[in-house]
Amino acid sequence: MNDIVLKEYDRTIAHLKGIRRVVINNCFGGFGLSHEAILAYLDKCGVPVWTEANDKFGGLIPFNYYLVPPEERIPGDPDNWHSMTLAERAAHNAAYSRTVFHDRDVARDDPYLVQVVEELGARANGRHAELKIVEIPAEVNWEITEYDGNEAVAEKHRTWS
Repeated sequence: MNDIVLKEYDRTIAHLKGIRRVVINNCFGGFGLSHEAILAYLDKCGVPVWTEANDKFGGLIPFNYYLVPPEERIPGDPDNWHSMTLAERAAHNAAYSRTVFHDRDVARDDPYLVQVVEELGARANGRHAELKIVEIPAEVNWEITEYDGNEAVAEKHRTWS
């Protein structure tokens, strides 16, 4: 069997055994995907993306990932921001958020995310991340805990990292 068939076989067996796979950040810094990983994830999801370089924030966020073409975009910082009411600002932010992709919004047990991290390995890591796939029992009601960006998957009485 080739490696791709073996990985798919392993995923199927884990699913049948009731194992959930969750992506966490395994170092101080914080969860984040690389540019390559974001593009691979969106491709697997079948989501079209328009990528543009971002020179704001000193290169901390090097790209913007738009889910709509340029002619359908809502400006992130409109000229009338300061004259908007709080309700108008909230509505603007909600509308803008629907047009952009943020890696932190992805469910950590999303099968496409797990697959991208598995396939890319260290190349999936964002700027301050060292991503790791943790396996937990599927029936566990879990959450991600963190200290300075170093994460673990936890249940009330158990923790995996």
